[in-house]
Amino acid sequence: MKHQYDICIRGGGIVGHTLALLLARERLKVALVAKPPAQPAASAADVRAYALNAKSRALLESVRCWPDAQHATAVTHMQVLGDDGGEVNFSAPALDVPALTWIVDVPLLEARLAEAVRFQPQIELLDSPAPASLMVVCEGKNSATRAELGVAFETTRYSQRAIATRLSTEQAHGQTARQWFTQGEILAFLPLGGEQGHSVGIVWSVQENRVEALMAASDDDFCAELGQVSQHCLGQLKLASQRVAWPLQAAQASRWIGHTVDGQAWALAGDAAHAVHPLAGQGLNLGLGDAAELARILQGRAYWRPVNDPKLLRQYERARRAEVGTTALAMDGLQRLFSRNSPNWQALRNWGMNGFERSGQAKQWAARYAMGL
Repeated sequence: MKHQYDICIRGGGIVGHTLALLLARERLKVALVAKPPAQPAASAADVRAYALNAKSRALLESVRCWPDAQHATAVTHMQVLGDDGGEVNFSAPALDVPALTWIVDVPLLEARLAEAVRFQPQIELLDSPAPASLMVVCEGKNSATRAELGVAFETTRYSQRAIATRLSTEQAHGQTARQWFTQGEILAFLPLGGEQGHSVGIVWSVQENRVEALMAASDDDFCAELGQVSQHCLGQLKLASQRVAWPLQAAQASRWIGHTVDGQAWALAGDAAHAVHPLAGQGLNLGLGDAAELARILQGRAYWRPVNDPKLLRQYERARRAEVGTTALAMDGLQRLFSRNSPNWQALRNWGMNGFERSGQAKQWAARYAMGL
């Protein structure tokens, strides 16, 4: 049966928009089911910021949607501190790369992707799904379509929540991302505002029983505790946005591809297919990796194979399950290692951090893998 669209993408987030642009570039007719982005209240700044690696940057540059340097801050140094003398440092110059990662303002990236989609004649924005040869679900971790398809989302819930906000800092961040592991919790400072910025985004993974008090604390008290955990490395801190919190989990769909009872081929991508702990900032990189791999497979298919060919979809599932599974396993292992508070575990993880710092080639390999190189 001939459909009006080759592919219908359900979900208009960063992964859905990027996939639509990649497929349209291959002259495929794409329907993108996307809701207009919600407009935050005037008093509520958007706190979202993502760490994107070199591979993700190249992908977004290929569709001309990479933000300017003010909104994609290059991280040239990274410092990770343990809770008993452990320390790991990464340096872009030492690895001969321009940056270890980039911290990207989400609203600006979303706006650039939306603008690019509007000017792409191969993409049609729809309010509801349309028949297509292949349906790709990019609706996020709470995907309704995934549930309708009967796909289990196998979830591991952690006894922590993440708190995110933005801070103004007395001292410039120096293009350095910082992370502290303390008493089973993880605090990250992500540099924002360009090379000379005095702003950081924070993601603080804290125990469930502390979340309510931290969210209710006054701005001064909240910043005082942040200053203590961060060892006052950036001087005086001031809240620059609201605080938001969400539960932490790791998850993966039991199936990534399939057909409905009426023969509709489908595939999952992005957070609809997987979720990992945010401690290494790999979530969106994995989602964009899904988009890149699916687009690559469809672009390279034999002329006689349709986009819903089961062989192509199985190839996509195998490739992405392998990479996502490896990353998820590593993130889960690190989370469990650093969430234990006994003296023996504390000594072990700090010993491991210092050993990794001196490991030479192993440390370089891990850094390049995280950078997508």
